Amino acid sequence: MWKKITALLNPGAGDGEQDKKTQEKLRLATAALLFRAGNIDGNVSEIELKKLTEILKTHFELNDAELADLMAAAAKDEKDAVDLYGFTKIITDQLDQDGRIAVVELIWEVILADDVIDEYEANLVWRVAELIGVSARDRILLKQKVMQARQ
Repeated sequence: MWKKITALLNPGAGDGEQDKKTQEKLRLATAALLFRAGNIDGNVSEIELKKLTEILKTHFELNDAELADLMAAAAKDEKDAVDLYGFTKIITDQLDQDGRIAVVELIWEVILADDVIDEYEANLVWRVAELIGVSARDRILLKQKVMQARQ
């Protein structure tokens, strides 16, 4: 999925230094939102942490060292953030609608990892989706899709 997301970034752009920095910002913003999803209810369960780690490693195609670096940076950025705007602005600026939908789906995957959705988690998905321009209909369909995949 990360290949799909990154392919949505300036498809005509080369592999220059600026493109690499842009991809890193996007990766960090997405990871920080996933960290927020995992701990917004005040309880990061083992299964949520495992799912978050799996998503970061698999979808972003990271080795163990890169994964550790991204997780540390994302956890710090998420903890230091006063709102979601900094993260969602990067996502909105860099991804088209399909990429934004993919980000909301990843957030649902983390939230639903423990089969419990509390009000804070539901509110987070709603706020992120609104900020990045994913419709309420798509947000609900993505929730249903992730729930069905878990059965």
